[in-house]
Amino acid sequence: MSSKIFEVFAGKRVVVTGGLGFIGSNLAHSLVGGGADVTIVDSLDPRSGGDIANLNGIDDCVELVSADICEFDVMASVVQNASYLFHCAAHTSHPYSMRDPQRDVSVNCIGTLNVLEALRRFQPAAQMVYVGTSTQIGPMIMEPITEGHPVAPVDIYSANKAAAEYYCLIYARAYDMAVNSVRLPNVYGPRANINSPDFGFINFFFGLALDDQCLTIFGDGDQLRSVLYVQDAITALALAAQTDLRGRVWFAGNERSVSVRDLAQRIVAASGTGSVTQVVWPDDRKRIDVGDVIIDSSQIQSDLGWQALVSLDEGMQETVRYYHNNE
Repeated sequence: MSSKIFEVFAGKRVVVTGGLGFIGSNLAHSLVGGGADVTIVDSLDPRSGGDIANLNGIDDCVELVSADICEFDVMASVVQNASYLFHCAAHTSHPYSMRDPQRDVSVNCIGTLNVLEALRRFQPAAQMVYVGTSTQIGPMIMEPITEGHPVAPVDIYSANKAAAEYYCLIYARAYDMAVNSVRLPNVYGPRANINSPDFGFINFFFGLALDDQCLTIFGDGDQLRSVLYVQDAITALALAAQTDLRGRVWFAGNERSVSVRDLAQRIVAASGTGSVTQVVWPDDRKRIDVGDVIIDSSQIQSDLGWQALVSLDEGMQETVRYYHNNE
């Protein structure tokens, strides 16, 4: 099913911001596989997790623009003749956003406005998909979390992602642009940066386990997370780009939430190495933790026909296999 979804992009010019990063590069591979003419915009900012090696196998099939989305003139040039744009570029670290909020605002808010304004001025008919995050919601006060859940983010990154999503919805309504947002939960899989917790704790856990190190969980580790394999994530993005609906927000999550402790133990088991330990919550991390995350993805299934297809065990096996083959 997934490969057929990407065949819709055959012969179309598709721009992927942040295309050297985790989600963006996996998306680029599938787009190239579907016959799309792909342009990647990426600054390789070390704080955003991109890696040129993520293009291995398609490096001759894509155009790479080494630039920052904060440069409006670059975006104005890049969007020319684009049929689709996937906005994956972002600063993704919650702790880092608290240490340098100005830079986080620059990338996640100003950068998104540059993308939107470039499309409005020069390619208003293009379909745009914004990659949102479930942490925009903040603590879960209504279970499960739906698109109508109140938004009360607890860290700067999540607040800026929420603000940027509002920009997208404003442009969709005010200028009748085809802009939609897909909010993703904790995504894991191949081509992630597994060497730093700044790019997702699950991917970092894989890095520790594969290096036969100890995975540290805070508190009892009972907090629940919605976990999604990257191929399921990019399929949701692709479907959101193909719909006639506009100005919509969807959650694409795995409704079978799993505890952080269970995730750590299963990653160690899948890797065959590593161990798990528990420590007291660091105060700075406890203050920005959202607690349990239980997502209702019925809206995206109803509107777009999407559902998560890759089981956690299957996804973990594929992830371990990828990193063993790319050491």
